[in-house]
Amino acid sequence: MDGFDRLPDSLILQIFDSVSDVKTLIRCRAVSKRFNSLVPQTDSLLLTVDRVISSDSDSDSANDDVSHLLVTFLKSILKSIHDLVSPRPDPTRARSQNSPAQILRSFHNVRNLSIELPSGDLRLEKGTVLKWRADFGKTLRSCVILGFRSVVAGGETPVAGDDADFAGGLKVRVVWTISALIAASARHYLLKEVVREQRGLETLVLRDREGEGVVVMEKEGLTECGGEDTCDAEEEEVEEEGWDRGRSRVPSVRMRMRHVPRMELKGGVWVEGATLVVVRPSLSGDVEDGDLAMGAFGRDVLYGEVVEALLKAKSYLLEMNSF
Repeated sequence: MDGFDRLPDSLILQIFDSVSDVKTLIRCRAVSKRFNSLVPQTDSLLLTVDRVISSDSDSDSANDDVSHLLVTFLKSILKSIHDLVSPRPDPTRARSQNSPAQILRSFHNVRNLSIELPSGDLRLEKGTVLKWRADFGKTLRSCVILGFRSVVAGGETPVAGDDADFAGGLKVRVVWTISALIAASARHYLLKEVVREQRGLETLVLRDREGEGVVVMEKEGLTECGGEDTCDAEEEEVEEEGWDRGRSRVPSVRMRMRHVPRMELKGGVWVEGATLVVVRPSLSGDVEDGDLAMGAFGRDVLYGEVVEALLKAKSYLLEMNSF
């Protein structure tokens, strides 16, 4: 009898929860019969995805690449609003064994799940920073977007002139907002089968290694989207309208936008073209912008300071129809 044989199952499960990495845990199943039976009971998992493959897509097709659902249509955002959607995958195609939902089917007690994508979705001008966090249930609940063109270190003199107009123009800020909303809706679309199959989920987070954007589904949103027909009803409605897409529908929204052409932070650091957009569905209840914005970025020292300054700036209200 080795040391592990003396440990109770509950303690081994705590160790597996601390490991959390799905690939490592799958390898642990080969260690012993006991590990093979306990690993599927792990309730906190981190799934690192090297390639984004929808379970509805053909595993032998070149379109199985990340670009199939995300990059193909997201690269075209800045070229034309009409090119912001990609073709809906053919539901008759063979199911991939590499989709997140397929990989997670060997785990039966997942409560907290984090999925990490290999990269962000947006391709903006060099030096531009765009961060966002979106909360979803069946559809979008809120989205907070923070963008700026550049950060000038202390001791350097920020350049005055037309450069500030890059982020100052309403058109550019709206493009930033649409870009983030489409990226968020594409990621939400990728999660629909995971949510449907992992009924015990309490938190689900989908992020990328570059730290660009985060999709969050908490317990209430997961319950709302957990039924077999709930999340698919929206897709059936889209099909009836003749729309083809690889993303969830974005509802009609109200956007509260704030912009400061140039601001000085602690330590003499300058941020140019800072923009904060808080997005809510048109029919949702009132939620304080500050709560949403600080909840999204308050833990980061730099972004938190930028958000605090932007919340004091004048805001503009815009509305956007569902798309």
